[in-house]
Amino acid sequence: MTAPTRRRPRAQDLLPYAEARLSRFLSDLAGLVAIDSGSYSPAGVNRVADWTAAKLVALDFAVERVTPVGADGKTTGDVLIGRRAGRLAARDGGRRILLAAHMDTVFPDGTAAARPFSLRGRLAHGPGVSDDKGGLLAGLTALDILAEARFEEYAEIVFLATPDEEIGSPASRPVTERAARGVHFALALECARENGDLVIARKGVSDFLLTITGRAAHSGIEPERGANAALAAAHLVVALQALNGRWEDVTVNVGVVRAGNRTNIVCPEAELRVEIRSATTAGMVRAQAAIEEAADRPGVAGTSVVVEQLDLCPPMEDTDLTHRMMARARSLGEELGLELGATATGGVGDANIIAGVGVPVLDGLGPVGGADHSPEEWLDTATVPERVALLAAIVASLGDARHA
Repeated sequence: MTAPTRRRPRAQDLLPYAEARLSRFLSDLAGLVAIDSGSYSPAGVNRVADWTAAKLVALDFAVERVTPVGADGKTTGDVLIGRRAGRLAARDGGRRILLAAHMDTVFPDGTAAARPFSLRGRLAHGPGVSDDKGGLLAGLTALDILAEARFEEYAEIVFLATPDEEIGSPASRPVTERAARGVHFALALECARENGDLVIARKGVSDFLLTITGRAAHSGIEPERGANAALAAAHLVVALQALNGRWEDVTVNVGVVRAGNRTNIVCPEAELRVEIRSATTAGMVRAQAAIEEAADRPGVAGTSVVVEQLDLCPPMEDTDLTHRMMARARSLGEELGLELGATATGGVGDANIIAGVGVPVLDGLGPVGGADHSPEEWLDTATVPERVALLAAIVASLGDARHA
């Protein structure tokens, strides 16, 4: 038997719930900001995880807690995966929705005490207030609103909180990919852009190590017997930087150059560390091919180049499904008097990893904030109720395919 259709809660109907929670939101935000939870401070991250897990359990989520181990063998804080089944089966149009936030900041231990939470007018300040403690809290508050409204017309809600996003998620990435597989839509809880825009696309990033091998020789007696790896590296730097502008969606940057150790030796070895960014997977493939082609022609006789890909973070691409999610968000935003814009950014986040397993993602669904990673970081508290109500309404809308 097909489940009866229940009216989707309108965003404007959810706004009073969010307004009633603003005081508690600010109190909880102050508490979270008071915790030093830098990516390299697992004890602090786990204090945030303890608090987050308790909130999820109170909302009837089953919580899985994973301690990931990075490639260097070091542990980070824990990853949380909360799951709550709805009452609308997938066969009846129920959808699985993933909400993703991160618990780490870029700031070292001691920052929370040196620069504590403050509220000046409508702007809250403090380490991580926008990136991403405000977004994390917005997600939990939206779920609390849906629970109070007794809206369960979805197949499942998955809440993901990661400990190492600010360093590229090296340890949590496999856990994130596992959590994302099989979900229908993902909502990333980074805060909205300073102008209120949501994020519809993020560039992917790939890092490469180019090792140039030459041949050493005495620079004064017989330099002709040498093959200068530093000179070959210089040719490569020029060639790789010239790739900028070849494709509209690709940037290439040679960020590190190292060569030689003595001035009286023809340089036998050099290395370049190169980053490419692209809005599309196709663009990243093209740029990598161009790097490898340049490496095959180093420009100095007797030298050779080995190209090694060190890391790859896939792009969060601008797709038809993402546009449909954005259109849904705009429609719901209009109910709240919001005119939502969509933007693309060159920065990466966990949204890229989620998109990399084929899930459509909409990002920037926290409150409005800015100046991330700086002492001036801020969150506009006046936007909290409307953005939390919007997020709750988007979850409700996407969770039930019968309202599509």
